[in-house]
Amino acid sequence: MSMAILIKNIKELLQVRNEEELKISGAGMARLPGIKNAWLLTEGDRILDFGRMEEINRLSSLLPEDVQSIDADAKMVLPAFCDSHTHLVYPGSREIEYIDKIRGLSYEEIAKRGGGILNSAKKLHETPEEELLESALERLDEIIGFGTAAVEIKSGYGLNTLDELKMLRVIKSLQDISPVKIVSTFLGAHAIPAEYKGRQEEYVDLLINEMIPRVAAEELADYIDVFCDRGFFTVEDTDRILNAGMKYGLRPKIHANELDYSGGIQIGVKYNALSVDHLEYTGDAEIKALLHSETMPTLLPGASFFLGLVYAPARKMIDAGLPVAMATDFNPGSSPSGNMQFILSLGSIAYRMLPEEAINAVTINGAYAMGLSEEYGSITKGKKANLIITKKIPSYEFLPYAYGSDKVETVIIDGKIMKNNE
Repeated sequence: MSMAILIKNIKELLQVRNEEELKISGAGMARLPGIKNAWLLTEGDRILDFGRMEEINRLSSLLPEDVQSIDADAKMVLPAFCDSHTHLVYPGSREIEYIDKIRGLSYEEIAKRGGGILNSAKKLHETPEEELLESALERLDEIIGFGTAAVEIKSGYGLNTLDELKMLRVIKSLQDISPVKIVSTFLGAHAIPAEYKGRQEEYVDLLINEMIPRVAAEELADYIDVFCDRGFFTVEDTDRILNAGMKYGLRPKIHANELDYSGGIQIGVKYNALSVDHLEYTGDAEIKALLHSETMPTLLPGASFFLGLVYAPARKMIDAGLPVAMATDFNPGSSPSGNMQFILSLGSIAYRMLPEEAINAVTINGAYAMGLSEEYGSITKGKKANLIITKKIPSYEFLPYAYGSDKVETVIIDGKIMKNNE
């Protein structure tokens, strides 16, 4: 019989949903259904059942013989975080560029000097696959410790066919060996390589005629992404790339409107993108395009925080009835942190999101933005047993409030304990 875990005396079991709720929108984001003084039972890699402690007697017929019991006295249980936007396979840190940033150079000026994404692309070309795999595994271990159990990883530091395939093969290896659920996204359109300066359309041709068919043939990606923004790829480029990707069954997820009103949100909605991400520049026209679409607006407050950019208008978006997800954007240039606990705090601090809204954004809505919310992101019978047991905390409002503390004591992924700080 498979391993089972019984968690008893849970102060509050958070994010209890029925299986029809795959994303939470608008006013609904301010609600966080839960059960006080609860128990939860897992079996194998699934949530088997849960309820109030006064009803625990009905469990006797359900309990497997080898059940492991955990007393969660004064602790909360919630779904593990779902981080739907990262670039965590990368060849090295870029703290020297950060010094340039401190001295007053902008993100775009650093990029023009061959820094930024192009700097990472040069390093990636020189770094063996084994090294990339090793450093990415260390980062995955770190984010498990912070409470993340599902993550999207993008390519995009290759910028030529062989190096993009190399990155995607590393992501595929990570999928095979890491306990974290990993979704893979092809982002060949992350920046224009130096050798294609002034010949942007030719690089787009290469993406369409060579890269996308190879990526699809080797089944290396779940999604396709384009950095559609000022100084990067145009709406016309994006239109061509997404069109080509969709012919090969790659659904879009887009970088949009980080630096300007780029039209990226509208093109994302046109192609039924699963998510449009960044969204610092989102106005009435963008909100209107997103309403009644299947596309998840995904905010990356870590990048705004680190680069000193404007923050996306989260409050306006939620008040207009939109769902919102939040992710780390973990990468070496604009958001060198994979800590979803900090992102949860930034939701409240920078975006003025209620704790309930912020928790919805980093769990079920993050799962939706990866196409995973049927199995991840909420406490629902039959869903994956990916859980956080907090340390002893006074209330769930404490999760975003104590922005510098690690509030996670135990992390369970697929019904197995991965971190335990008891």
